[in-house]
Amino acid sequence: MKAATRGWVAAFAQVYTDPWVRLSLVDVQQPDGRRVDYSVVRLRHLAVAAVVNDRREVLMLWRHRFITDTWAWELPMGLVEDGESPAEAAAREALEETGWRPGPLRPLIYAEPANGITDSQHHVFRADTATYAGPPTEQNESDRVEWIPLSKVRSMIDHREIVSSGSLVGLMCLLLDKATR
Repeated sequence: MKAATRGWVAAFAQVYTDPWVRLSLVDVQQPDGRRVDYSVVRLRHLAVAAVVNDRREVLMLWRHRFITDTWAWELPMGLVEDGESPAEAAAREALEETGWRPGPLRPLIYAEPANGITDSQHHVFRADTATYAGPPTEQNESDRVEWIPLSKVRSMIDHREIVSSGSLVGLMCLLLDKATR
């Protein structure tokens, strides 16, 4: 497959694929004529739910990420399934991971966290209400679920208690949002 954009020409060769990731090797001709081999990681899109309650708290999960061997707080998030909109995925993930069904979701922010190497899209949504539906159905997602005061979020970021880009982007946007202040 070939693509051309503003002087860039690329030929794609798929190297590896599974349900989570596709790795492509790309032969790129840059605008100045030089050619380089480039590895591209193609990921399924991610949906994130930033659920805020009337006490100015945000719904978060304390979880371990084995890849980096770290524990940190995260917003509920997960992959967008085939046939599902990002908003539907955000609502589904929030319910599965926390046991809370978010109220109406609205787009908060869109991000491409590492677009120099991956095409991953992060769709972050905000809900200002949630209804407790019962314990989380995804038992392996977190060690605990808590409502965290927004007033503590900046300090938690500073202390690396929140490190996931999907969570950081969503939380920083919440902190900037006049409706939250």
